[in-house]
Parts: sequence; structure tokens; C-alpha cells
Amino acid sequence: MIARVIVDVPSRQTDRPFDYEVSAEMSSWIEVGSRVGVPFGGRVLQGFVVELAEEAEVDSRRLKAVAELLDPLPPLLPDLIGLAKWMSDKYCCSWTSALQAMIPAALKGKAERYVSLNESPDEEQEQLASRLPQELLDMLSRQRQTKLEALKERFPQYAPDIKAALEEGVLLEQTAIRDRLAIRKVLTVFPPADKEAAAEALAAWPAKAGKQRDLLAFMLERGEPIALQALLAEAGGSPASVRAIAGKGLLELREIEQQRDPYASREFERTVPLLLTEGQQSVYTRIAEAVTRGEPQVLLLHGVTGSGKTEVYLQAIQHCLKQGKQAIVLVPEIALTPQMVERFKGRFGDAVAVLHSRLSNGERYDEWRKIRSRKVQVAIGARSAIFAPFERIGLVIIDEEHESSYKQEESPKYHARDVSVQRARQHGAAVVLGSATPSLESYAAASRRPAEGRESSLLPMPDRVGGRPLPPVTVIDMRAELAAGNRSMFSRKLHEGLVQRLERGEQTVLLLNRRGYSTFVMCRSCGYTALCPHCDISLTYHQKSRLLRCHYCGHAEQAPQTCPSCESEHIRFFGTGTQRVEEELAKLFPGIRVIRMDVDTTTEKNAHEKLLKRFGDREADVLLGTQMVAKGLDFPYVTLVGVIAADTSLNLPDFRSAERTFQLLTQVAGRAGRHQLPGEVVVQTYSPEHYAVTTAQKHDYIRFVEEELKHRGVMGYPPYCRLVLVTMSHEQLALLSSVSEQVAERLRELAADEGVLGPLGAGLPRALEVLGPVASPISRMKDRYRFQCVIKYRGNIDVPALLRGALAPFVAGSPQKLVQFSIDVDPQVIL
Repeated sequence: MIARVIVDVPSRQTDRPFDYEVSAEMSSWIEVGSRVGVPFGGRVLQGFVVELAEEAEVDSRRLKAVAELLDPLPPLLPDLIGLAKWMSDKYCCSWTSALQAMIPAALKGKAERYVSLNESPDEEQEQLASRLPQELLDMLSRQRQTKLEALKERFPQYAPDIKAALEEGVLLEQTAIRDRLAIRKVLTVFPPADKEAAAEALAAWPAKAGKQRDLLAFMLERGEPIALQALLAEAGGSPASVRAIAGKGLLELREIEQQRDPYASREFERTVPLLLTEGQQSVYTRIAEAVTRGEPQVLLLHGVTGSGKTEVYLQAIQHCLKQGKQAIVLVPEIALTPQMVERFKGRFGDAVAVLHSRLSNGERYDEWRKIRSRKVQVAIGARSAIFAPFERIGLVIIDEEHESSYKQEESPKYHARDVSVQRARQHGAAVVLGSATPSLESYAAASRRPAEGRESSLLPMPDRVGGRPLPPVTVIDMRAELAAGNRSMFSRKLHEGLVQRLERGEQTVLLLNRRGYSTFVMCRSCGYTALCPHCDISLTYHQKSRLLRCHYCGHAEQAPQTCPSCESEHIRFFGTGTQRVEEELAKLFPGIRVIRMDVDTTTEKNAHEKLLKRFGDREADVLLGTQMVAKGLDFPYVTLVGVIAADTSLNLPDFRSAERTFQLLTQVAGRAGRHQLPGEVVVQTYSPEHYAVTTAQKHDYIRFVEEELKHRGVMGYPPYCRLVLVTMSHEQLALLSSVSEQVAERLRELAADEGVLGPLGAGLPRALEVLGPVASPISRMKDRYRFQCVIKYRGNIDVPALLRGALAPFVAGSPQKLVQFSIDVDPQVIL
């Protein structure tokens, strides 16, 4: 048998399957999707079996054998192998990087080199062995195999002797792949199998061994297994006492697997399906029909905030499980709150696995293993949960589908929405995209006239549950506030609202999509601005640490007391960050209780959950944060939402800035008045007339779409075309400039050869434009200059193939001299 293996080498030249021979003993275990260790270039490396064949495609005399099978059960299913190939083709990434994205970090094995003694040395080798220190020989005799690194650390003075012994065959070297994490096992004590015999032994136990007698009595009374450490903590005694009893055959000591369950200490109150409103029922029926039909279909659930989308999801999943199928729920990382987990665990209990980055690697691995071993039927998590190894998917739900976090910013730069649609095609599953503010691309696709005999894929839910009104939104022109003499970061309206909530014991959510204390540091005498020495971006001041930080490369330095350029003392902090808002709240409202939620305050494990629980328990008056406070939160006493600066995202050099601003304002406004108490929203802005702000004020998504589509149509941006961003970087500006020009010219030549080069505005069904190269908006990052080309195209054009052809001459050679290329298909950010 021949295994075709994709070897884990991040190189374009080796990104193809290699043939390996499979031994007879291994042939009954190995499958497509198996993880193996294979010899490659003088090393043993991890790889994935992508195909099995009877005959090799190379000379059989050159074939090497698979060195080891790393898992008895393949971590990847055949459909995931096919999905990885599709991702590699679509996103211009390596097949191996797509495969690596699908497995938990614990399985990203690394090669370890081991040393053992040659057990049948010749006479010359025996003489060489006698020169090695006896302590080293004893260690190798005892352990059979020892890590080479451990041996070098233990006996550094004998390094030349160890090297010579390896060269002469006195010591034998082997390479094996070892996982980064293992299954956790706990030494456990099992009660007596024969209780009568144990009771008799207890009665006759010698008085001098009283501790052993107490331990046996405890286990007889308990009657259930218990971890050894827990037993000693409860009943006292020592491990030696337990082993002595086990030696008499009265107790059993055995290692058993212990799940690293992040929710083991939590009890979830079971919930039952709620009675659906007419609007919810109509949407649920359509989703249930699609699941039952078993044909791939994409549905867009457009429901306002508070319309009860989550209950529809829960009941649709229930229907899916009754069909014997499995469900995947994708939620933006910052919206995967404890409240969200509670809703799914409360309805489906232990049938749910949760996958997100705030879990430890061990916890994520164990949750993944529950899915692979068919112990759960529902997976909920951030974008990578789409790779959950389910075998019969019936439903994929993408909540807040407009969120840019569904797009991965490192290779493979996939979009979870597109990957979900492809995986649904493989399984005949329904995909439900849910949002109060769908992305323009999704809304345009769902709004197209359906084919004859088919229903529209747009599912509207325009009303809140219980007929509750959407909160009124007041837009404050901060220019007028300044003209009226108000120099505070809080408008008079927002200040008054905060006073009222504090008096009434109600709560407030404040959004400022900018962390830190100030956005930049500038000298008012000479105009000097503190810039990152490695990136073309200003440094942000953080009050708590009194440091200036770069949010792109992590560089940090002390904040200057005087201007480094002119030595003036007039150096000031400009802009407003979350830390500064927190400080200002404390000054204006003495005694106010504020919880700040941003990247800086949620770095510790479970910090996110703890902060939200405190706010839910009404231990704070104000929840202040970046966009993580805008998603998925539902607190009954929140009656005021304030947006400190709506212009933060509006002024970015990005064609999606208006859309992002509208979405963020709508989402955060939806946090107010979700229960019995009425809510209100105050939006502060310097651009009150902008259509993103005025339509958000009226909760008018349709009007916003109409206005935004006009702008997109004139400028030729999605959904009227597709985009590919090619970013090139190098430490030498002149070399980068030359190569980027050559790449752009080669792209135009290849497109012309295909007959597709031409302006999109000409109305051709197939057209492609190459814009650039130009310096990227952030023109230097981590000491590398950056240029970019944007490819705009319409129609059925194989752009990845054109890119591979254009880049081929520039990706071979020494990595130090090469320009680095990053290809982003359907980019969410062009920076």
C-alpha cells in the first residue's frame, strides 16, 4: 500500500503529496486523514495522509516507508482533507497550512531526537563505549531511550565523546514526532471488588497500622473511585499507605483519563423551548425544512437586535439533532460570552462542545476530542470551529455574520462564512447567516430574485420579542458642544443620562473603540509625534504602565517628560482611550463603579467571564469598553448606552468604514432596553450628518444599504466586484519597489493573455483591473517596508492561478533575499 502524504514543510516547492510505503502491520490502521511521521530530507517530520493507492507514482526503489502512525484514530476526516485542498486553491495558501488550521494546537507535533545504546556493538565500538562516563552509560541502560537535548544538558563536558559515539554507531539516534500535549491521566483509587473480604480484613487489621485501616474504611464506605490526591486530602494518610493496601489486593490503583472540562465546576439550569412568535415560527419553519431536505442551502436571517434569533437557533438545532445530524454554531470570539455558552449548555447539556481561544490548549484539545469521539452533537465556537470533525453535519449557524473577525488575518486567510458554505455542500447541510446588520455582500446575494420554484433565501425578523420598541437614539454634534463651552469628553445629554442612571440604580454601557489612554503623543512647540521605530504608526499612551506602545509590533518605551526633538515641556497626550474615559468618569462622578473591558483588562484566563458576571450581579454602574461590549450582551438593568466617539471607525482609509460604523452603532444600541425597563442611546460624533450615523439613529438598515450601494457602485467595490489584496514587504525599499512593479506588470500580462484585462466600468461580464503598486496605508511594519496591489475583478476568472503564475519567478531562492508576499482573497481590511 502507498500513502500519499502532505509533509509539514512551509515551502511552496514541497507543497504537494509525496509517496511513502506502508508496512503490512500499519496498513490496517492507516486511513485518509491519518497523521504520520515520515522521513523527509534527513529528518522525521509530521505529515497528513491525503490519499491511499496501490501503486506509487515514483520508482519503487526510491520509496521510503512511513516511520510511525501518530494516532490510532485519524484526526482529520476525508471531507476535511478535501476542504483543505479547496482552501489551498481558493486562498493561495499551502495545503499544509490549511491542514494545520484544522487540528488543535496539541496535535501540532514536533520532532524529538532520541539516543539509545547499541545493544550489539562490535569490538571497536565496545572500546569506544568504555571511554564514556559510567554515569551516562547507566542512564542510557535504565531509560532505554533518552532525549539527545537532555543528554547534552546533563553532560556538557562530554559533548565531543557523545558526538563521536553517535558517528561510530556506539550510540544510535532516532527521531520521533511528539505531541505538544498529552491526554491528562490521574492516578485513581478504586474501592474493594470483594466488599465482604475487605470488611473481614478491616476487622482483623493490626492496630499499629491505623492509618491504613482508616483509608480502607473510608473507601469501603465511599464505594466509588476517587483520585489519589483527593483521597489523601479527605482521609489523610500517604501514597505509601494506599499502595500497601493495594498490594494486599484490597484496593486497586489505576491511571484513568481526566477530561479538562472548562465548565466542570458550573451547573447549567436546563431550559425548555419557548413559544415562538409568529415571525420566529415562520423563520424556524424555513430552516427546519432546509435541514430535513438535506440539500445545501444558504439562508440569511435578518433580525433586529432583541428579535429572538438565539431561540430560533436553539430550536433549529433541536430539529437537526432529531434528524440524527450534527450542528456547528459560529460566534465572533468577543461575542462568545458566558451568557451565550449558558444558553446552549442549558438547552443541550453535555451534548455541546465549546471551542474558543480563552480556553487553555489542554481544554481545547479535550473539547475537540469529544467531537472526534462522537460524544457531542453540537459545537459552538469562533471561526475555527467550522473544522469540527463531525461526520454528518445538518446545520451550520453563523451568528453576527457581518463580523470581520470571521476572516483570519494570518495564513490561511480564509473567511469562515465561505468555508461554511463549502463544507455545507460536502454534507448537504443548511447554512444560516444571522445578523441585525448583514454584510452588504450577504444581503445583496440573498436579495437576488430566486430561481423559478425556489423561495427567497432572505428571512426577515423585523420586530423585537414582546413588541418592545427599539430604543430612541439621540445624536449629539460634538462641534456644537465645544461651541457652547463644553470641553468635556461627555456631552451634556450623556452627562445628564449618567446622573439619572446613578440616581435610579440602573446601569450604563459606554463604547469607545480605542484602547489605551491617549491615541498619540505630540509636542505643541515643534509638532513632534512619538512614532514606533519599527512601524510607520504613532505610539499609544497607556496610563497604568506609563508606557507608549505600538499596537502592531508590541514595541514599548517610557513616555517622555520633555520633547525628544526640541526639549520643550509642552508635550501633550491627544485623543481619548478607554483608560482616559475611566479616569474622567471617576473625576466627574465620585464613587462611580466602572468595569473596563478591553484587550488590556481581559488578558488573564476567564477575565472576560468574571468581569461580565460582576456587571450582571450589579457590582458596577458602568461597563466601559471597546467593541467587545457591543456584542451579545443582555442585561435587564442596562437602560443607557453611550457611544463616546462614533467617528473612530468612520475616518479609516477603508471602503467598508461606513458599513462598520453603522453596524457597530446598531449593535451597541441593541444592548439598551431589552427587558421591562425602557432604554435610550446617546451617540456623540463630529459627523452627525453622515448617512451611517443618521440611518443608525433611525434603525433603518434598508435605507443605509441603498445609500451605501450607490457609493460602492460608483467606486466599483464589493458587492459589485471581488477583491484580492497582494501585500509585498522587504527591508530594502529600492528592491521592494522594483519587484512590486514587476509583479504588477506580470499580472497585467497574464490577465491580457486570458482576455480579461480591462476596466470594470466598461460593463464587460468578465473583467480584471490591477491597481498599484502603491505604498500600503501602514507603509512600514516591524522594520519592513510594505507595498500593495489591489486586484478588482468580476465574472468567472481564476485569479489564484494568475497570481501563482505572476509570483512564481519571485518565490524561489534564499529566504533572506526574498520579498515576502501576502495574498488576501476577499480582504476585510486594506491596511
